[in-house]
Amino acid sequence: MDSFDIESVIEFFNLRAATWDEKMVRNEEAISAILDCAGIREGIDVLDVACGTGVLFRDYLNRGVASLTAIDVAPKMARIAQEKFPQVDVICGNVETWPFERKFDSVVVYNAFPHFPDFPRIVRELAFLTKPGGRLTVAHGMSLARLNAHHAGAASRISRDMLAPEELAVLMRRYFIVDTALSDDKKYIVSGLRV
Repeated sequence: MDSFDIESVIEFFNLRAATWDEKMVRNEEAISAILDCAGIREGIDVLDVACGTGVLFRDYLNRGVASLTAIDVAPKMARIAQEKFPQVDVICGNVETWPFERKFDSVVVYNAFPHFPDFPRIVRELAFLTKPGGRLTVAHGMSLARLNAHHAGAASRISRDMLAPEELAVLMRRYFIVDTALSDDKKYIVSGLRV
């Protein structure tokens, strides 16, 4: 789909929020590799973009991050995430327009990037939120082919086909030194250091 509006995205995810966690399939090996690429470690400040119900919160906290801020546009998703993890600063809002007052060591978009209608714009906005020397990581817990097939179903009206890792890397190189761009049978990761 070429364009869609934020209200459609909110409606889609609000309708699915109550059963999201029970339908979630986690690949621990892929998640560990994604977190390693994202530089998730003790003492850093993390922004989880389009956090959903907080599916990665425990992973971040287990790695000893100094702070975890999360944002999701769907109120029901954000509410569930906050209820599950009251120690996390969960914001219900649009990351592209939210007036953040600080930047982050690691910005992560997990299983959500195709739901942003304008890829160059979201990369630019996320670059602004990443500290110099910090890292932006766009990742999915499945291959590019599986991801695009998955979004061809019910989510087709609120998502775009995902870019090949090399194509996303080109978009990110304006702001980042991209050192990871891959899609294998278990994961998709594009990650880079903010210049």
